[in-house]
Amino acid sequence: MTLLNPRALRWKIAALTATACCAVAAVIGVLVHQAMAERSEHTGNERLSARLAAAEREYTRTGSAPLEVEVLTPERLDAPLARALAAKDPAALYATWNDRKPPNWYWMWAAMPVEDGRVLVARTDMSSEVRGLQLLDRSIVEAVLAALLVVVPLAALATEPINRRLRRGSRTARAIADGDLDARIGPGGRARDEITEMSAAVDEMAAALQHKLEGERRFTADVAHELRTPLMGLSTAAGLLPENDEAAELVRDRARALNALVEDLLEISRLDAGAEQARTDTVPLGELVTDIVRRTGTPTAVAIRATPILETDPRRVERIVVNLLTNAHRHGADPVHVTVEATTTGARILVRDQGPGYPTALFTEGPQRFRTGTPERGRGHGLGLTIALGQAKVLGAGLTFANAPEGGAIATLDLDDGRGPPRRSSRGNSKAIRGASPTPSPPVKGAPSGPPWPPTAPASTHCSHTTAACSTSEDA
Repeated sequence: MTLLNPRALRWKIAALTATACCAVAAVIGVLVHQAMAERSEHTGNERLSARLAAAEREYTRTGSAPLEVEVLTPERLDAPLARALAAKDPAALYATWNDRKPPNWYWMWAAMPVEDGRVLVARTDMSSEVRGLQLLDRSIVEAVLAALLVVVPLAALATEPINRRLRRGSRTARAIADGDLDARIGPGGRARDEITEMSAAVDEMAAALQHKLEGERRFTADVAHELRTPLMGLSTAAGLLPENDEAAELVRDRARALNALVEDLLEISRLDAGAEQARTDTVPLGELVTDIVRRTGTPTAVAIRATPILETDPRRVERIVVNLLTNAHRHGADPVHVTVEATTTGARILVRDQGPGYPTALFTEGPQRFRTGTPERGRGHGLGLTIALGQAKVLGAGLTFANAPEGGAIATLDLDDGRGPPRRSSRGNSKAIRGASPTPSPPVKGAPSGPPWPPTAPASTHCSHTTAACSTSEDA
């Protein structure tokens, strides 16, 4: 999160602090303004009261008023002043009227009736009081703005310890999601607040999750290891059965399937434990993919649109491609196409079938072992793509899945050159593949795994650069 992100927590707290400061300043400013206005009004009344009292004494004694006081009949009074005099409290000695014409005309008028029906009229200039009040308002606003320039940055800085603890929690959560089950937030200082309680709860959840997953891993590995010995005996016994017997062939087929399942479980347990390491080598990817497709024995069309040479682990690439092909043929529909393309960072392998596509539920739920999705995509153990995803993670490759608008499923394996920075395996971000759905989809689709990885035999292979089947001739 960048420092200038307006949606960051620090700026939200700073904005709340600024709002509170402005509210307090507004209340105080209104009170001060009202007090000063009342004081100015009182000052003007005092001046007019003293002036009218002196004029009344002078008018009673001599029949004339001082120069600053006029003697008028009620008919000659200004209308506002006449209305104020008419509405005067009988107990009051005079009535006042504020004549204001901004920006430079501020007068207070006063009218006092005398015994002969005439009215003594006086006025005083209130410009100095009004300008003083305006200056006070301006000073309050300037003081508030200056205070905000100090308070807002201080509030943003004061929230940095909180932000640091929250960022640490988010980094730990991402590390746990990426497979680091030993990651913990920790106490993070002496503070005992809601963030501390949340951190402790997340650590407890991570510990419980780690304990559960490690138990599942141990159980899977133990079961697979314990099954290998009886399976070896079963396979040996099945090999002694007659060759041309239907029941014997069924037993041998099921023994091979069970043996493949056990090997898949062992591989998954190793991938989950993070015990797998890639052993890279310089690989001509086009020849490798062509040889992989040839040895699967499936009717798969191959298009080599580039001949990139990468630093990668050929065994793991083969494991991924074999599982994708097995999944496409078993759960999709012919024709199945494999395409090798070059990218700016390495190479891309696309496996496409013409079947019903990946189930929408699996896009939202993520990888589900022992689940094959919709019935129309066939049956299986649901481990093939789980293994492919794990192997892609070991390679630092991106494995994504999408459905083509015209039908069919597309699997994309993006390989980076091993000499560059590794790529994280994608979870649910489908790339824009030829005809692929733009809707992101997680890398999951239930499928059985392919056959065990065989050693690569030397071969000379030719593939057309359009979608067509490969022709291969082995070296003697």
